[in-house]
Amino acid sequence: MAAGQATIPIGGMTCAACAKRIEKFVARVDGVAQVAVNLATEKAFVAYDPEVVALDAIKAAIVKAGYQALEVKENALEEERARKAKQLRVMWAKFTAAAVFTIPLLYLAMGPMLGLPVPIDPMARPLPYALAELALAVPVIAVGWRFYTVGFKALAMRSPNMDSLIALGTSAATIFSLVSVWRIWQGDMSAVDSLYFETAAVIITLILLGKTLEALTKSRTSEAIKKLMGLAPKTAIVLRDGVETRLPVEAVVPGDVLLVRPGAAIPVDGVVLEGETAVDESMLTGESIPVDKAAGSKVYAATVNANGAIRFRAERVGAETALAQIVRLVEEAQGSKAPIARLADVISGWFVPIVCGIAVLAGGVWWAVSGSLEFALTIFISVLVIACPCALGLATPTAIMVGTGKGAQLGVLIKSGEALERAHAVAVVVLDKTGTITQGKPQVTDADPAALAWAAAAESGSEHPLGRAVVEYAQEQGIAIPAASGFRALTGMGVEAQVDGSAVLVGSRRLLRERGVELGADPAIEELAAAGKTPVLVAVDGEFAGAIAVADVVKPSSAAAVRKLRELGVQVVMLTGDSLATGQAVAKQVGIDKVLCEVLPGDKAAEISRLQAQGQAVAMVGDGINDAPALVQADIGVAIGSGTDVAMESADIVLMRADLTGVPTAIKLSRRTIRTVKQNLGWAFGYNIVGIPIAAGLLYALGGPLLSPVIAAAAMSLSSVSVLTNALRLKRFRG
Repeated sequence: MAAGQATIPIGGMTCAACAKRIEKFVARVDGVAQVAVNLATEKAFVAYDPEVVALDAIKAAIVKAGYQALEVKENALEEERARKAKQLRVMWAKFTAAAVFTIPLLYLAMGPMLGLPVPIDPMARPLPYALAELALAVPVIAVGWRFYTVGFKALAMRSPNMDSLIALGTSAATIFSLVSVWRIWQGDMSAVDSLYFETAAVIITLILLGKTLEALTKSRTSEAIKKLMGLAPKTAIVLRDGVETRLPVEAVVPGDVLLVRPGAAIPVDGVVLEGETAVDESMLTGESIPVDKAAGSKVYAATVNANGAIRFRAERVGAETALAQIVRLVEEAQGSKAPIARLADVISGWFVPIVCGIAVLAGGVWWAVSGSLEFALTIFISVLVIACPCALGLATPTAIMVGTGKGAQLGVLIKSGEALERAHAVAVVVLDKTGTITQGKPQVTDADPAALAWAAAAESGSEHPLGRAVVEYAQEQGIAIPAASGFRALTGMGVEAQVDGSAVLVGSRRLLRERGVELGADPAIEELAAAGKTPVLVAVDGEFAGAIAVADVVKPSSAAAVRKLRELGVQVVMLTGDSLATGQAVAKQVGIDKVLCEVLPGDKAAEISRLQAQGQAVAMVGDGINDAPALVQADIGVAIGSGTDVAMESADIVLMRADLTGVPTAIKLSRRTIRTVKQNLGWAFGYNIVGIPIAAGLLYALGGPLLSPVIAAAAMSLSSVSVLTNALRLKRFRG
């Protein structure tokens, strides 16, 4: 199947039943392989075969289901924000208009019962009183007319949603009240006690308030993306023919030379050509300490130039920048569904029809028991308006949105809701050694001063990593390096050269022994080897001159990361192709007990599989191409952001900072997010399981109070807001 993917913004959804309906309609289209509708983001993710079905046909299915398929655009975040801001303003305006008429209507209806003075006495002038209530109710119903058009249409299509419940409940109250007005008109003054206009108006007003608060709270769940996008500058200073020109950032092309002054944000990704500075990259990595930059250093869009002017060459622009890719990853993760949401999805498909059935059944039973149609109507309306499918639909995606967004702010990119859920169960973390626990670059750790100048001179013509490490260290120490000649690399053993007329050998113990150099018993050399360091031995004119130790040094943060993982109850295992002595030496430095050494690159996935066979969820952390199979095999693959693109593509989680502290952060964030999801689902299920029977009169039958439809509407409105507010608590997560 040819792969096609699209994320389609959807208008008109109100509850989980809407999302389920859209999924059902789109899934029926030939060529659609997968569809997932997210109520929180109001988007549909569709995987399809473009050779079988066009995107327009998929959008047509959404429209057929009764919803709007909004325009699919690249980089349309600003436009979407503007659309949602306008939508929120309209919702506030509707609520305000409804409240303006509902408050006097509620006073008019409840005033006589509370002994308050009212402008029209219902007993003395029942018809004017009834007509006044009707006049105040009509504008409120008009403001909430969408509930009726959408709700009854969904009902007619045998796919009722939350709007259907509201439409049925308020219509029942309104129709009953209109019948009462007609009875008063006919002279039945007792019908003045059967007016329920205020019930319909208050329900509509409270639901409008609830949906407005819900939209306001939902907008805060995606603040992470908004903040990330807001950091990108809108213009750039481009140097063309030596002239500074300020252009829209969209006009920058790869190869352009850009100027960035102190305090300005870097507009696109590139490589520094001139100048030195420090750059605040916290928005990418979560690291607050600025990173030094000089010629040859990479810089990234939206990071902030702290103190020096630089010129750099643009390399990646637009959707190719690191920032744009982060935003894309976060959006995809926020739009994906976690497995924990499946139960809520199944229930949502049946929820509204079941509630309608319970409302009819409860109303019928109470009518039969009490003989009062008004009492039965109160029960019927209460059941309809207390049910809250929205809370079920929002429980999981809102927590996933906030969790993945918070992760992005901390430099931890979680690529899907499924990965976020799986990470909370991780019991074993396997760490690759080179480039993950260690720097991945050999460095001199110990050096005999008498041997260093000779070694650096002989190695100056070498391209071997160990040789380059020796030369760089000597330069850093300010050692004067003599000129060398006659350089020759001795494969697998070292190098030889002529330095100031002396024959110099630099390399392994085997090399020196083969050349007849007497080493004797040197405990220092043995100690270096035991510590996991590589001794580089130096001989001058056949005499041993000293030793230099080179090692792939451990990153400063590795030990702290391992300690945090152990505090979380996670077992830590180190995986390396190095010898047992080297592996154990590094493991001891960072506090790891279990080491798998001399593992060939092709066998790493098999080692992960063996650990999984013990029944534990395993996370693999690596940064190289040879780690990719193991990252895929693991329950959770974690790639270090400084690693290769292949490793990052194979991973479920990407750490933007080149150290391991993001691993415990990711696991803690996952645990906190899944706990929040469970709390939300518990509240959503519990609210409906308790609320619907109470609304059906169960408490009243046991001698308790009868639930008013107005109280039921208020509870329903607050239910969704409570779920969203609980999800927003994740924004306080600090790692």
